[in-house]
Amino acid sequence: MFKTPEGKEIFVLDGHTHFWDGSPENQANIHGKQFIDCFYAYHTNLSPSEELWEKSKFEKYSEDDVYRDLFVDGPDDMAIIQSTYLNDFYKKGFSSIERSSSMAARHPERFIVNGSFDPRDGEKALEYIHYMKETFDIKGVKMYTAEWNGDSKGWALNDPAAYKCFELCEKLGIKNVHVHKGPTITPLSMDAFDVRDVDYAATDFQNLNWIIEHCGLPRLDEFCWIATQETNVYGGLAVALPFIHSRPRYFGEIMAELLFWLGEDKLLFGSDYAIWTPKWLVEKFWDYQIPEDIAQERGVQLTDEIKEKILGLNAARLYDIDVNKKKVELAGSPVQIAAE
Repeated sequence: MFKTPEGKEIFVLDGHTHFWDGSPENQANIHGKQFIDCFYAYHTNLSPSEELWEKSKFEKYSEDDVYRDLFVDGPDDMAIIQSTYLNDFYKKGFSSIERSSSMAARHPERFIVNGSFDPRDGEKALEYIHYMKETFDIKGVKMYTAEWNGDSKGWALNDPAAYKCFELCEKLGIKNVHVHKGPTITPLSMDAFDVRDVDYAATDFQNLNWIIEHCGLPRLDEFCWIATQETNVYGGLAVALPFIHSRPRYFGEIMAELLFWLGEDKLLFGSDYAIWTPKWLVEKFWDYQIPEDIAQERGVQLTDEIKEKILGLNAARLYDIDVNKKKVELAGSPVQIAAE
């Protein structure tokens, strides 16, 4: 729970977190090492010095670490765990729905676990979507269009095979599609994270919510032009938020653009845990104001009411969470440091 300096309790739903295993024991090849090393570079380059982790912990942290960092030391009330398999790089997958769900089952009132699939798997992808819905009752999925699959080095949201999968998601009520459209991670291709396929998929699947994680960075301009005309496209702020520390004016430019084009109801907080922890991000975000010249030029402002929407209310709406009821539920389930 996050309390403002005035004592107001702000509901925080962390929309982009992970429970990964990037350890050397799980790395299938050099690419597994390259991937987690790139993540760690983002962590070390954009975090405050007092928030840095040792490499070994960053590669593989514990269930207790997750719970403590998000809910005990951190301000989160709930968190969405995103699945990213990277089976070509990791023996047991990088962040699988089975491993995350096993952890989340200890505290179901606090976690939402999303699945993932690869349309290039054809009929097996459709079968897997059924499996995830029937086994875990997923409400959302995470798409990683630059993931390698044999000889293929990426796919697009508007590929025919992808459309078959999205049609099934719509039929089964899996309505929230989180898509990594942001910085590349070694050895993946930046081109495979291009945002232009979002325009096709969002138009053709109006009943699905397209949450574009990392808001298209470094393609912010293209993303904003797409998202302003597609009413079902949202911006996830993971990766953008750490610039609040390392380049605060740049962060102000990002937020001003997003507020100008998308508006306050279509932006979602995400810490990108465990690249960053939510405590310092939320605290700095609550204290932050867009530089006056940038705010005046765009005609936008970042009020406490807007920050409250971004930190939790917008994501709660997409996931059909009654915030008042959830606060009562969580009040009856106090945080416990040890996973039971």
